[in-house]
Amino acid sequence: MKGEVFMKLRLRSAAALAIFLLISFPPANAWNSIGHMAVAYTAWQQLTPATRQRAIVLLEKNPNYNKWLSYIPAGTSDDDRNLYVFMMAATWPDEIKAQDSGYQLDGDIPPRTAEATNNSGFSDKYMHKYWHFVDVPFSTDGTALPSIPTPNAQTQITAFRQALASNASDDVKAYDLVWILHLVGDVHQPLHCAERITAADHRGDGGGNSVKLTNDPGDLHGYWDNLLGIGETKNYQVAVTAAKQLPEADSAASDANEADWVQESFHLAQTDVYVAPVGPALGPYTLDASYGSKALAIAQQRVALAGARLANLLNTDLK
Repeated sequence: MKGEVFMKLRLRSAAALAIFLLISFPPANAWNSIGHMAVAYTAWQQLTPATRQRAIVLLEKNPNYNKWLSYIPAGTSDDDRNLYVFMMAATWPDEIKAQDSGYQLDGDIPPRTAEATNNSGFSDKYMHKYWHFVDVPFSTDGTALPSIPTPNAQTQITAFRQALASNASDDVKAYDLVWILHLVGDVHQPLHCAERITAADHRGDGGGNSVKLTNDPGDLHGYWDNLLGIGETKNYQVAVTAAKQLPEADSAASDANEADWVQESFHLAQTDVYVAPVGPALGPYTLDASYGSKALAIAQQRVALAGARLANLLNTDLK
């Protein structure tokens, strides 16, 4: 049954089907690499030439720049090479969460110390896992709601876009750029902007991470992360294929307020994520083809919207 539901979901998209057939990698903690690169691909198509050039100058300062280049075949045109680097850069904040990355784990809860909001460029060696989401709480059983931890994805988008528009050093802007590429994608994933609080789990379900499924990859958060497909940073061509399947972003793309983006995702979590066959407890639940079809359509819409908004942000704020 699990394999049947999974295949029905993947068959809804030619891009996703190719990913499922060819690649099998563990999920990442966000839209996975394919989703984030699809956001970046979509944004690149809408960047001005000057913004593209400025972005590449900054990305050349990234510690992983040469690794990204090594994934691109010799003979690739300059324009395509720059596109692929821009796409791969969107995965960098997830790449530094690897155990062998050299970055220090500081947990999912923001520490009450200076590094929580530090913005010093690549000298910062913390993973900042708590920057990837904003746990806006809700409850369906009247359980008291906790406060929203800060800093979080929303506060960091605000801080980084201000820095990109300022006279900050290029080292700081290069660091902030890869975070912006990533976080704009993150806040368009509904479960990066919501956390269900219940009497049985008053500390929250971690944006669906604690809600177990019989479907791959076994939890609700991971299921939504993987809707655009599964793959690593070096599989950027899979992301290109997935991005070409996306719908056009609607008129909401002109909304430049990151707080609105978070509220949209928060609303979708309640109306379209935590719905049957997902029940009120922690599962396990089995998601059916109807749920999967609707989820994929929402994910594609959100990624398209994230790409358009990311382009608008960079065209406006990247100096």
